[in-house]
Amino acid sequence: MGFAGNVEPCFIQPTVVAVNESLLNQSRASSKSNWLAQYSAGVMADLDFFIGDEALTRSRSSNNYNITHPIKHGQVDNWDAMERYWQQCIFNYLRCDPEDHYFLLTESPLTAPENREYMGEIMFETFNVPGLYIAVNSVLALAAGYTTSKCEMTGVVVDVGDGATHIVPVADGYVIGSSIKSIPIAGKDVTLFIQQLMRERGEKVPPEDSFEVARKVKERYCYTCSDIVKEFNKHDKEPSKYIKQWRGTRPKTGTPYSCDIGYERFLGPEVLFNPEIHNSNFTTPLPAVIDKCIQSAPIDTRRALYKNIVLSGGSTMFKDFHRRLQRDLKKIVDARVLASDARYGGEVKAQPVEVNVVSHPIQGFAVWFGGSVLASTPEFYAVC
Repeated sequence: MGFAGNVEPCFIQPTVVAVNESLLNQSRASSKSNWLAQYSAGVMADLDFFIGDEALTRSRSSNNYNITHPIKHGQVDNWDAMERYWQQCIFNYLRCDPEDHYFLLTESPLTAPENREYMGEIMFETFNVPGLYIAVNSVLALAAGYTTSKCEMTGVVVDVGDGATHIVPVADGYVIGSSIKSIPIAGKDVTLFIQQLMRERGEKVPPEDSFEVARKVKERYCYTCSDIVKEFNKHDKEPSKYIKQWRGTRPKTGTPYSCDIGYERFLGPEVLFNPEIHNSNFTTPLPAVIDKCIQSAPIDTRRALYKNIVLSGGSTMFKDFHRRLQRDLKKIVDARVLASDARYGGEVKAQPVEVNVVSHPIQGFAVWFGGSVLASTPEFYAVC
């Protein structure tokens, strides 16, 4: 979240809400005759909630707070919690009067029209905003990912979010809706796999803290390897060089603890390239899904799409992620070109296809940056 024209967002918060369950239970338990106590408990429950990192901290340190995820698999699942989240973002974090500001919100390319209506209803009727623009996050990420003075609005956006991964082809600024691919492997699955590996190894991480530790391990220590077998050998030969140590404090007792961070450093991101190690129901690697996406697009756009594959989302920030993705995708494309040459007996040579995966420092918040650029233009107010 932030203001238009800025280079970086003011705040980066996970989309979670923590509500005081004890006050909600008190409101339900109060007898109808004691309407004042029931009303007071209900009002306090509406006010006593937290979002983002503060919500996670409260839920770990107290049993009274219950965590809610308003967004699941890239779609809003709980509109009451989403409204609370926006309320805190606007009044507590950005500290602005919504009636004085135009707002830009982003949505998944697969969002249903009804969800867009709910967004508009909340923004106009609850927050009284003067103008609202709802943009497709993939188009904004593509605009943020250009590497030359000329913004190339043809390309494929690989958006690896927390709850969903979308591969979206865009031609001349328009989403090719029929070619969009979505896979059930995303950043949260990487976190859960790291949590599972640490639990199976018997690391003494408090249960209430295990998911958050796994998330921080993913963000700080994980990287993408070129060969998983070689990486195992390197860790086994020089454990002191590759094994890291995590130190934390138990949230309820305050006592310190520590644990080792080993194979999960490279096995976590490997979920995106070999999903069968975590999910037996889905076994198609990310490079293969990208290739299917481009092959299903109109034939005259394919070369341009392969040439501009833009990464977006925090789970694309792993070290060497773009190199591994480009290498694996290039193998698939080259194998198809060789097979085509073989079918024609070498009489007709297919032209090589350039595969380029664009990586840049702001890809973790590329969608926000693209929105910041769009909302700072004079034309923005005319389309709201």
